[in-house]
Amino acid sequence: MSFATILVRDEDGVRRITLNRPERRNAMTPEMQRELILAMEEAGSGDCRVVVFAGAGEAFCAGLDLSALQKMNHKTAEEYMVDAEWVARLFRTVFDLPIPTIALVHGPAIAGGTGLATMCDFTLATPGAKFGYTEVRIGFVPAVVSAILTLQIGEKHARDLLLTARLFSAEEALRLGLVNEVVAAEKMESRCAELVAMLKGNSPEAIAATKRLLAAQNRAWLDEALAAALAANAEARQTHDFREGVAAFLEKRKPVWKS
Repeated sequence: MSFATILVRDEDGVRRITLNRPERRNAMTPEMQRELILAMEEAGSGDCRVVVFAGAGEAFCAGLDLSALQKMNHKTAEEYMVDAEWVARLFRTVFDLPIPTIALVHGPAIAGGTGLATMCDFTLATPGAKFGYTEVRIGFVPAVVSAILTLQIGEKHARDLLLTARLFSAEEALRLGLVNEVVAAEKMESRCAELVAMLKGNSPEAIAATKRLLAAQNRAWLDEALAAALAANAEARQTHDFREGVAAFLEKRKPVWKS
């Protein structure tokens, strides 16, 4: 199957999914979210053993495409909720995928890009990689990613990253537990191949069962957290601060907050 915003390559039981909008730093659009979900669902229902995520060009993923978001400013509350549900479904698909996932982060992974990269079972990052949950800078709420982040690193660290919206290094991400390894850029592919070989040497049925078990242990809590996140996401998209923040970002000026 052909895709418009991602590249998919299958080789020897490994599906490599490359975010392929380098001219936009691989910023996510609704189309990309749907294609990522479909590519993962195909992998999960076939004979794929490992899924590897990467980004084309200089970035892994710059988060949601703000120019696309600005075009959605006049949707109804119900339409905003549908958009939010697609975001939640994307991250939930990563979380629930019964096969191991690896993210190779060689540049910026921002907002939803940080979420995608760090939700994978294994996150390898180069020393120059940058992360950040920058949503509040543009009047948005880091809703869906906040649920997973709190689960990963605890509420205190999550509050720091989400409320300051600061960028942080691969080394700090490693200390926080969001990154598994910091790997020199020239060794990223060989290290990924080593990890893939290790995973493929294990029982696929046992790996799938283990992943289902880990997901089940937090499913009730995550269901509730995501429901709250969806409502917050949809509500945030209707606010003055969000419209002003997106416009200011695209116009390369400082936002003027109404409040």
